[in-house]
Amino acid sequence: HIQDPASQRLTWNKPPKSVLVIKKIRDASLLQPFKELCVYLTEENNMIVYVEKKVLEDPAIANDENFGPVKKKFCTFREDYDDISNQIDFIICLGGDGTLLYASSLFQGSVPPVMAFHLGSLGFLTPFNFENFQSQVTQVIEGNAALVLRSRLKVKVVKEHREKTTVQNGIEENGVVSANLEKEVGKQIMQYQVLNEVVVDRGPSSYLSNVDVFLDGHLITTVQGDGVIVSTPTGSTAYAAAAGASMIHPNVPAIMITPICPHSLSFRPIVVPAGVELKIMLSPDARNTAWVSFDGRKRQEICHGDSISITTSCYPLPSICFRDPVSDWFESLAQCLHWNVRKKQNNFAVEEEE
Repeated sequence: HIQDPASQRLTWNKPPKSVLVIKKIRDASLLQPFKELCVYLTEENNMIVYVEKKVLEDPAIANDENFGPVKKKFCTFREDYDDISNQIDFIICLGGDGTLLYASSLFQGSVPPVMAFHLGSLGFLTPFNFENFQSQVTQVIEGNAALVLRSRLKVKVVKEHREKTTVQNGIEENGVVSANLEKEVGKQIMQYQVLNEVVVDRGPSSYLSNVDVFLDGHLITTVQGDGVIVSTPTGSTAYAAAAGASMIHPNVPAIMITPICPHSLSFRPIVVPAGVELKIMLSPDARNTAWVSFDGRKRQEICHGDSISITTSCYPLPSICFRDPVSDWFESLAQCLHWNVRKKQNNFAVEEEE
């Protein structure tokens, strides 16, 4: 039995009580929608609203006396300092696709359902318009919505530890707390959850990058070019599409490998099963190091002996649909990427009988 992608529905075990509102920073056009949404959530639905502290530091919000009573009810947090992963029932994003990627980065384990409003520049991943937000939010709170489970990548970066540091109870000898990493003898291990893609590139070097790509322990190829993109189906319409890859529906269980400007005419993008483990390392004879980034963040250098392991995460991002997974995706292709837009071919004129 093959599951119909449109059959995935949002269901609540108990009514949601807390909501995280993510707003694009430094965008004045979002201030009014943000205030309207927060007033509606707190006063009409008695929801506990979580907002990042830096959002409320915007002078336009901080100096608004009328918004003061609502602001006092907020629960605030700081990225990389406060863990809110077990306190949020669902998420509302106001902005572009970047807000959804940011929401993903805040939850390194399971992710609450995400409702994304299109108030940014692209909006491929944000299907909701803000005009009728009250009825749409109410439907989500009541559990009347379709879902698409967007797979994420679990990425492990293992670096050779080149400086001796003793770690005792998670604190290095210089007094810095080691967060988000484990330490082994001579190794540093970091883990990330990635929604769009992992990008390995040549960084500032003028030389071609030379990285080896392993699949389940077998060397499948060496990438000689500007780099390689390893993406989810959600990320297939982002950087991978710009680099010439096919676009894959987010319900397809797959991982895409797309070269960036390969120095080979026959190196085409490929799709591999979601269950495999990819490993990327610098080739032994590489002239220069490589650089890696995760959804455009946490950019860092990769040297000889370091490795990047990538597999499908068991923690997808549940994205709430406007209609259903199929309709939303093709609507985004048409509206945002103008997929298959061209002037129609004229039909043959029927000759009139003499």
